[in-house]
Amino acid sequence: MKSLVRGSVLIGSMALAGVLIYASWIGRAQSSTSAGGVDKGAVLVELFTSEGCSSCPPADEVLRQISGRATSEGQLIVGLSEHVSYWDNLGWKDPYSSDIYTERQQHYSALFGLDSVYTPQMVVNGREQFTGGDRRALEAAFATEAKRKQIVLHITSAQVTAKGVAFSYSAAELPGKSSVQLVAVLVDDTDRSNVARGENSGRQLSHAFVARALAPLGPLHETEGESVSLPLPPSFRSDSGAGHHLVLFAQQDKTGEVLGTDTKPI
Repeated sequence: MKSLVRGSVLIGSMALAGVLIYASWIGRAQSSTSAGGVDKGAVLVELFTSEGCSSCPPADEVLRQISGRATSEGQLIVGLSEHVSYWDNLGWKDPYSSDIYTERQQHYSALFGLDSVYTPQMVVNGREQFTGGDRRALEAAFATEAKRKQIVLHITSAQVTAKGVAFSYSAAELPGKSSVQLVAVLVDDTDRSNVARGENSGRQLSHAFVARALAPLGPLHETEGESVSLPLPPSFRSDSGAGHHLVLFAQQDKTGEVLGTDTKPI
């Protein structure tokens, strides 16, 4: 059994919104599976954002609207709101920010050959990047990703235990020579902040699908069943009324391409 965790988990208390968002996630069986029972897979949309950025809330809202739904090609959209830390010294410290997500964005910036990082930025399956909330770019990226072959990655079980989050997964149809890494992310379905300073001073900001802990699990190999345990800090409250999800994805080491994604409520 593997055990590895990075980041922190702090649960918001938006119970009603959490129930509504959870309802959109559980539609996966209908949205990402065709009438013939063929799973069409999922597409990962990462939004690099910050509560200190005045242009980020509209992109946050777009992520909320699309996550848990299906693309026109029938793939489940799995959103991740990753709050970067480089805005924290510019008037407001984002309570959901982490250097982990800043480092992840910087790595993408190098892969894409960009001069610098920026917010809001969306990255689709590690292959395409554009200004967060750009609907036209999103639809184009979804159409492109629907044509790509995915590995078969499934979370077979996931639950919160006294020691953390325990889950099992299976993986098949991996590319032959590529080095593929497995990454697990613990997600708050909803979070909310009253911003007192900075560019969004005086606003109440709502967030959806906020990444709170990211755990690289090492190289991915084909398996019919692997068990993993992710420890949680004391701040995690499974009885808070807000929903939480586990997101699991496979990413190529050198290119950053995401080859498969799955998610399950916890």
